[in-house]
Parts: sequence; C-alpha cells; structure tokens
Amino acid sequence: MKDFFYGIQNLFDILFAPLDALRALELESWFGANFISWFFMIIGFVAMVYWMIQLKGFNDNNEEDKSISSHSFL
Repeated sequence: MKDFFYGIQNLFDILFAPLDALRALELESWFGANFISWFFMIIGFVAMVYWMIQLKGFNDNNEEDKSISSHSFL
C-alpha cells in the first residue's frame, strides 16, 4: 500500500516539474517566469476586441431583434 502512495508522489513530481522550473526561473527573470500569463492575457484581449468588432457589425446591420416581448410591463 505504501508503494501506491509513493507512486502518486512520483506522478505529481513529474506533472509539476514545469511549474518548478518556472518557480526557479522567477529568481532570475520575473518577465520570463510570467511569460505564460502575459501570453494568455494577450490572447484574451485579442479575443475581446474581435468579439466587440463582431458585435458592432451586427448592431450596425440591425440584425438583432430588439422588440420588447418578454414582459408586458416593459
């Protein structure tokens, strides 16, 4: 039974090796260690800008049904 838990420990040592490398890199270069975070933030920003451009295009073409039909009090 003890070998089973040592196997789990070894598995997570292997899976978390890239994160350990990033932790060691942070002592040398903060920007290098946070490159992945910056990369995902740039992807998110580009996706948001693309989404806003698409929404503006649909709004300019009047493709959305803006009739009020959900509640009678509106």
